[in-house]
Amino acid sequence: MINRRNKKFYIRCAVITVLLIILFFAFRIDIKVVEINVQSDKVTESLKLALITDLHSCDYGENQSELLDKIYLQEPDIVLLGGDIVDDILPQANAKEFLFAISEKYPTFYVSGNHEFWSGEVDEIKQMIRDYGIFVLEGTSITLEIKEQKITIFGIDDPEVGQQQFNQQLENCANNLQVNDFSVLLTHRPELISTYSNYDFDLILAGHAHGGQWRIPGVVNGILAPNQGLFPKYAGGLYMFANTSMIVSRGLARESTKIPRIFNRPEVVIININPVINEAK
Repeated sequence: MINRRNKKFYIRCAVITVLLIILFFAFRIDIKVVEINVQSDKVTESLKLALITDLHSCDYGENQSELLDKIYLQEPDIVLLGGDIVDDILPQANAKEFLFAISEKYPTFYVSGNHEFWSGEVDEIKQMIRDYGIFVLEGTSITLEIKEQKITIFGIDDPEVGQQQFNQQLENCANNLQVNDFSVLLTHRPELISTYSNYDFDLILAGHAHGGQWRIPGVVNGILAPNQGLFPKYAGGLYMFANTSMIVSRGLARESTKIPRIFNRPEVVIININPVINEAK
């Protein structure tokens, strides 16, 4: 009788322990670094890009040190800001701290997200970002020479700018593609991939989906994402297409969202663009 009671007690303890472990991992909201490798015959030396999206003015410690330290440790060549860095409801102070610090260390590029437009202050936000020395891309591009090779960063506004202007910005970018230079299209919305892939960008970077907010690891990559609905196709990670690749960040939104992230830690995405290795025959 005593052994039976002891056995039930130990089973209950084991079940509770397992549940607590699952809950711990399910609700983790500390930043993880996700490293993604892509290959291109347009580079001869590896390039490292840091993709930061959907910060939504969230708090990452004193002077945003939790976020900044993750980026600094990676030593990227370029930092790319894929929209919704500033929230439309939360105060801008945290976003400003991050923008000031990151622009001091790296060439940094920004495109708008829908929440910057929803704030009603998108022009003021863009000017503030420019004042930090960050390149604001609006259907424009900048070509950099890094390690004696060229990479061109193209960028377009969120479609909230207006459909006609959005289409024109994308056309402007496409018209300035140089076939020999590695090209990156920085945008906010991944669900428009069928439009982006009509052009010859080597790599497309996006955010917006928040990782589908809830995940079931190994089963469902995301439960619900804006503009994609249930079980979004492009929630986070690398997606390969016939003539291009797209990387979607799960973003950094934490306290700005009413629904908590589950099995979906905020992330900094590090992209290594590596030369194609020709194996000896």
